[in-house]
Amino acid sequence: MNINDSRVLNNLFSAICMNNNVEELSDDLKSVLSDYYDVSEVNILYFDDKISKLKNVVKNFDLAEEYYSAEKMTVLEEIFNRLKNTKCVLNDDINLPEGAFDSDKIPVKTLSSALVYEGQTAGMLRIKFRNKVELKPDDLKFFEMFSNNLALKVINIVLSRQIEVNSAFYKSMKDIAKIIETQYDFQYIIPLIGEMIDKFVMNHLIYIFIKNEDGKYNLFWPSACWNKKVYELIETLTPETSVQISEDKKTGAFPLVSEGSITGCIVAHSTIDKLTEEEIGYITELTKQSAVTIERANTYSEILKNATMDALTGLNNRRQFEIRLGEQYAIANRQNTPLCAIMLDIDFFKKFNDTYGHATGDAVLRTTANVIKSQLREYDIPSRYGGEEFCILLPQTNIEEAKVVAERLRSAVEQEEVEIEGGQKIHLTISIGLAELDIKDMPDDLYMKADRALYEAKEGGRNRVVVYSK
Repeated sequence: MNINDSRVLNNLFSAICMNNNVEELSDDLKSVLSDYYDVSEVNILYFDDKISKLKNVVKNFDLAEEYYSAEKMTVLEEIFNRLKNTKCVLNDDINLPEGAFDSDKIPVKTLSSALVYEGQTAGMLRIKFRNKVELKPDDLKFFEMFSNNLALKVINIVLSRQIEVNSAFYKSMKDIAKIIETQYDFQYIIPLIGEMIDKFVMNHLIYIFIKNEDGKYNLFWPSACWNKKVYELIETLTPETSVQISEDKKTGAFPLVSEGSITGCIVAHSTIDKLTEEEIGYITELTKQSAVTIERANTYSEILKNATMDALTGLNNRRQFEIRLGEQYAIANRQNTPLCAIMLDIDFFKKFNDTYGHATGDAVLRTTANVIKSQLREYDIPSRYGGEEFCILLPQTNIEEAKVVAERLRSAVEQEEVEIEGGQKIHLTISIGLAELDIKDMPDDLYMKADRALYEAKEGGRNRVVVYSK
């Protein structure tokens, strides 16, 4: 059967066009070629000119050096360099002189064919035969023509991946920048930043450390990190050294720098995957953006220590809530009057952020706050406790009266709509925990009881009111 038969080309081109799974691409090509030759291996290598290294296409574009010995990589790099001037290299003989392929038949054990795109050699197709096969000059032209088409497929995959990664990167940068404009709560923004970067670098765990007054790194997000290598790496950070990458390239520490000093760091860690040069570049930029956001939050935190209002919702902030709780506790004890507390949480708030973006998340918070204000009496005390949690003090209100207020509030939020970009409208629900001050309680006991009841409301299915009970 003639390898130059048009049916062969059609079968090979179909294998290229129909398969977007790079891991299966070589198997499909090998299957077609095995009808004509005893093929042992088909591989595709791509040259990433940004880092000047060969990548293994069928291994998800991992660096080729991870799969070949140093000696083999030297041979492959020399073959690739030769392919910049010739179309095929046979038997890995990089020193074969020009014109050596002019005979009728050439015994070949390995064939390396250039992947040419826009006049540049972008990689190579590598075919290994179990035994030597005799190729004619027309066969080499066939592989040259086929490799040019394969080059288009590989470049399209590369460009698609770059667009996908770039889109995710710029979305993350935009979202972090958006936080700068709208958020001031240090406790709230760091988990948001962590979640954004975690989504972008999905193959690595993300940790955010903030330095305390003693200069020690404290893990701020998530709640735990048990890997000693992470802690060892962050201790090597200095403003001068910038990014620190572990020897195995699986962990990177990226400093948060403010006015020439390190205020914390973001760590990307994996036990399996190495950080690529592109990922290191992306995380570096995301860290710089995060440093600006966190620095601003710190500045506002100092300013807002003496403020009473939450900037986003217009309600009392957490500090003011604690002050008012102390006042109302004293009044209730002195006058022997009831005092109740409502703790409420917006159901599935994280989903709104993840699905529609943080601008929508902010709109949801403002809408909920407006509904709360509209449903309360003049002397009730609503506060944004933190994140998507709100706390409301109901002075001179017993538990039965408070249940009426809570149900009215839950129903009002359920009927509310939030309009987002494109005119789409979304509906909200809230979960509510409710508690009444007991004669034995301290101020903190009241909202802690309400918080436990809130937890039960969420565990019980959300969009409901639960009264604390022992």
